[in-house]
Amino acid sequence: MKKTNAMRILDQAKIPYTTEEYDDDGEHVLERGAAERLSKKLGIDPECCFKTIVMRTDSKEVVVFCQNALNEINLKKARAACGAKEITPCKQDELLGLTGYIRGGCSPIGMKRKFRTFIDESVLLQEKVYVSAGVRGQQICLSPNDLIAVTQATTVDLILEK
Repeated sequence: MKKTNAMRILDQAKIPYTTEEYDDDGEHVLERGAAERLSKKLGIDPECCFKTIVMRTDSKEVVVFCQNALNEINLKKARAACGAKEITPCKQDELLGLTGYIRGGCSPIGMKRKFRTFIDESVLLQEKVYVSAGVRGQQICLSPNDLIAVTQATTVDLILEK
């Protein structure tokens, strides 16, 4: 297995983790529900699988949000968390240049630059969580506290009430 940047960072920080591989069938056109389908492929609880969404504020700041596979991000709560009036997802064609990662393989760990990161507080209810390893077809499993520490994230309520 080839080490990704996210894995190298975890190794350097001496943070324990495991990896899980899945068959990437190119479904990363990424309509709603892709993260939930991924958790089913891995046989894990979708509440433990966290997707990474990179957004830009009205002041052009890039911010990162992580939400579990079962929920969408509440944009009002996301704006409040980062103090923005407006917030929109970064365009797919700019993701690689900003983060070093492609859509469907974007890890909150080890982006090209350090961006403010917000993780839904439901992460604290989990014993272990899964995030992208930085490539499609691979996930990293680690403790929520280690994920928060390595990303220097703030935990906030981001759940969109259904």
